[in-house]
Amino acid sequence: MAKKAGTKLKITLRKSSIAKPAKQKAVLAGLGLRKLNGFVERLDTPELRGMINKVAHLVEVEKL
Repeated sequence: MAKKAGTKLKITLRKSSIAKPAKQKAVLAGLGLRKLNGFVERLDTPELRGMINKVAHLVEVEKL
């Protein structure tokens, strides 16, 4: 759960989604990640954390 209102995360796609299951590709699309080394900034929510956990082996997460 978010510790503070307004806590943001920077999520970077570090590994390719080629040959990954369709559900993982859908999660990456839901996060807004398309290209390798592409990044998005999102508010830290429980829903976002769940999505990150599903593709943790493909992404890198930093707190802002």
